[in-house]
Amino acid sequence: MRRTAHIGLSLAAVLTLFITSAAGASAHAGGAVYMKTVKQAHGGGKPRSGSNLFSHGGLIEPTAKVFIVYWGPEWTSSSYSASKSYVEGFFGHVGGSSWANSTTQYCQGVPSGTVQCGTSGVHPSNPASELGGTWNDTSALPGSITQSLIAAEATRAMQQVFGYDQGADYMVFTPSGHSESGFGTQWCAYHSSMSTTSGNLSYAYIPFQPDAGVSCGANFVNAGANGAFDGFSIVGGHEYAETITDPFPNSGWLDGRGAENGDKCAWISSGQGAAANVNLGGGSYAVQSLWSNAFNGGARGCVLSYP
Repeated sequence: MRRTAHIGLSLAAVLTLFITSAAGASAHAGGAVYMKTVKQAHGGGKPRSGSNLFSHGGLIEPTAKVFIVYWGPEWTSSSYSASKSYVEGFFGHVGGSSWANSTTQYCQGVPSGTVQCGTSGVHPSNPASELGGTWNDTSALPGSITQSLIAAEATRAMQQVFGYDQGADYMVFTPSGHSESGFGTQWCAYHSSMSTTSGNLSYAYIPFQPDAGVSCGANFVNAGANGAFDGFSIVGGHEYAETITDPFPNSGWLDGRGAENGDKCAWISSGQGAAANVNLGGGSYAVQSLWSNAFNGGARGCVLSYP
């Protein structure tokens, strides 16, 4: 894991791209894929059914990596220490887990329409130690946050701190009270991609999840103070898994309705595929299940571990 960088830089908007409206989850607007809030999600907390995912002919992330960008001077405060410890504990140990292993059944280099890769193509390897580094950009946040500014921040982190990695997810976190319009009322996070001079770059936006309370997963699995950060791992894990299987939306693995492996299993509260705690690196983290085309020898469904 790369050493954490603490560098203060002034904001420079290095890119413009599509500005998306705050649509519902599983929505694909302007190349962004949104995770709906608990209230906006379809299914009322029940397991999802429907068709399997299939390849749309694009890439996956063969060797996943996560770079975390904490944007804003607020993150240097000791009041954020617990939040950062939880986030880094999750992403520092999720690689190699049986929970993330369901992504390894998908692949690239196969014809569009492929449902079962078998041994064909290149698969995600689910490596350990996927957290490639963290950076606290102490630049002041703008009064209004937009997708174009999130994309610019991810690009700046790539150019000035982490370097370019096509197989990485550059995740931008903003502090309490600073989020894009629609957060907590329509959606909880999103992932997208863009073209840069270095190549195509995948990024995700994770607002401060506790601000949304139960709408974005607070206490969805754990009660009381222990569940205050449930949303960070449920929502962050959702975006992480979807980026591995569809890093450049919508060219990877989706079903016929445009849902990704995280969308199909979001906010299940009971029964098969219900969200639960998993042990990662000795810590307990709430996660949602992920869609598997080949669960228990071929019965598709939402799974918390694979195979």
